[in-house]
Parts: sequence; structure tokens; C-alpha cells
Amino acid sequence: MGFFENVLTKKSSAAESVALVDIGADSVAGAYARYESGELPTVVYARRTPIEAHAGETLESAMLRALKALGADMIREGAPALARAAGSGSVARVIVSIETPWQETAVRVEEFERSGSTFEFTHGLVAERLGQISKGLPGKIVADESVIGTTLNGYETSRPYGKKAHRASVTVLASIIERRVAQDITAALAGIFHTRRISPVSGSSLRYQTIRNVFPHERDAVILDAAGRPRTAAALVRNGTLVSLTQTTIPVGEAGWAATVKGQLAVIAEQYPLPRTIFLLARKSDSERIRQALAAAKLESLWLSENPPKTVAVMQKHLLGMIRYLSAEPLDTNLLYMALYYQAKGPVE
Repeated sequence: MGFFENVLTKKSSAAESVALVDIGADSVAGAYARYESGELPTVVYARRTPIEAHAGETLESAMLRALKALGADMIREGAPALARAAGSGSVARVIVSIETPWQETAVRVEEFERSGSTFEFTHGLVAERLGQISKGLPGKIVADESVIGTTLNGYETSRPYGKKAHRASVTVLASIIERRVAQDITAALAGIFHTRRISPVSGSSLRYQTIRNVFPHERDAVILDAAGRPRTAAALVRNGTLVSLTQTTIPVGEAGWAATVKGQLAVIAEQYPLPRTIFLLARKSDSERIRQALAAAKLESLWLSENPPKTVAVMQKHLLGMIRYLSAEPLDTNLLYMALYYQAKGPVE
């Protein structure tokens, strides 16, 4: 199953309204998105609210206070905008993207094999294995597990289920979130939107799953995700499959950030040749500063070449051809990623 192939379950409902909530370390954001069969997803309202901690207040408490303020704006201003677009201001589901310091993203490979015999590779077989692995994480929950690559008998395949195999493997991308924080966020959102259909996912996992659909022909790339600051994730994709993921929590722009990212890529390069394309995911305000920092770090030395790799900063213009944005607020790239993520993935019951 290739990295940029659409492996997510397509939406089945003809029309649906969804609330999108992005929780970062310095701000929270929300949007209402409308999905209709055969149409581009439409963002009808968006708002971002800063997290401002009071004296003696924890970051978590400040975040929850900002989240409730955002929710009040979404109900007072956003729900009428959604009602004008969809006929109703209520939502079927809430998707919440959670960033550092409350989440981490992990990638692993699960192997399936039966000595001397073949077996049928099924959804149920994979689900059972993932359920076993998800247990035993004290203080944390596995909020989302997405199968992003599958091989049968050593060969990559995009349609593995129902086939016979001697051995199989799946690459799994997992969103791991602090249990207490996840529960507090879920309770707050349930009170705001009056629904228990709340689906959390880590921000870096969400953006990874979205980017493969934005650039469907790029099967070899480094994905440098600095949009979830302060954490930066570097993912290596080879032949359409995620093979390595490293992360650093040094904030973008601080001393040592570029050197740390270069060191992470050097570790990856010890195992795999690095592709010539780097996709950079960053907030608009950070993008140029990051490009300059990477240029100063002389990444080309990792490619044993005098020519630097091609860095493609993923911009709002890359996403707007796939979505309609009607909000009066300035474009918010992270919310656009979220809208496209749900378009591909659809309901998970």
C-alpha cells in the first residue's frame, strides 16, 4: 500500500456537517466544514484563539479555558454561518487534532505469519492485532491507528484483504495521547457541541495522512513537519511507504533546531539513501525562517552532493484547489489539512 495512495475509508453519507478543532501549544482553532457527495468540502467558518496562561496557571488549564472560549465563538458566530450553508447549525461529529506537548506519533510494523501454511489476510485479523497492541500504555490512550502500508509474501499491495498469504506485514501510524488530557478535551467538546461522536488524532499523523493525497505522484520524499510546533517530525517515504519517523521538541527558530533536524536526517541516512525532495509543512509565519535555517545547516552534505535537495514548502495554494473556503477569517492551513483529512477518511464508528 503506497504512501500517497488513498487508503482511507471514503465517506458514505450524502451530506454531513463536521466541527474541526485544532489544539496546539500556543493556540486553539475551530472550523465548521460541510461535506456533500460529489462536491469539494466547504469550510464555512474558522476561528483561532490564543492560549494565554494566567499567573500560576498550568498550560493544560489555559488550553481548556481557551478551548471553551473558542467553543462559545463557534456556537454564537459559527453555528449561524453553518445553518445558512447547510440548513442546520448542528454537527454530526467533531474531529480534534492534538499537538505537542499532549501527544506523540509512532510508527511500527506488525508481522503476520503461520509456519508451513497459508492464511486469509482480513480486516478482522489486523483489528485483533491492533487491539492487543493498544493495551498496556499507562496514562495514555491510542486515539487513532491507521494502516499506511501492507505487504503480502514480501510484495507491497494496495488491496490485501481477502487474499491468501504465507506471511504479511502492515505499517501502522499511531496517535498516542495523554489519557487525562484526552478525557478533559472530550468532555469540553461534548458540552460545546452536544455530541459524543468525538474523534481525536495527533496533528502530525493527520497531516501525514493528508499530504499523500495532495501530492499523489511523489513516492520518495522526506516530510519535514514543523506545523505542530514546538515538535518537529521528520518522516522518510520510500517507494510510497513510510519507513522511518523521528521527532524533536526543540521549538522552530531556537538555537540548535536546524542542527538537531540535520542530525535526525543523518541517522536516517545511515540506513536509507535520502530522496531529493523535502516537503516542508509549517505555519505561514514560520516557513521562510525555516527555509533559511535549513539552507544555513547545509543539508546537501547528507546527500554527498554540492547541490541541495529540493525543498517544497506546502502552501495554502496547494490545498485550496481541493477545498472551498468561505470563512471571513484569514486562511488557516492546519484547519485546511483537517478538512481534507476528514474528506478522505470519513466516519469511523
